[in-house]
Amino acid sequence: MKLMVIFLAETETHGDIPLYEALVRKLNQKGVQGASVMRGVMGFGKDHHVHRGRLFGVSDDRPVMIVAADSEENLRNVVPSLRKLAPSAPILLMDAEQL
Repeated sequence: MKLMVIFLAETETHGDIPLYEALVRKLNQKGVQGASVMRGVMGFGKDHHVHRGRLFGVSDDRPVMIVAADSEENLRNVVPSLRKLAPSAPILLMDAEQL
């Protein structure tokens, strides 16, 4: 079992839908066992610009993380489709143990 983690910004889009939604729909379409989207409270990327939630829930582009679980083969097979939607998003593949 492996975990794929994809890092995005909340405001990134694909057409008229959030990019995280397009990616999760693609993961589902490709038969990945499961995926969840998590919105971060605070974070920064390679540009070192800190993104965070602000007072009264107003955001300055909070971080979003997609976590998907499946076999290594299935996750690696879906990467080209994900790259078409998010060419520069950091995508990590990590070992996981199902208990």
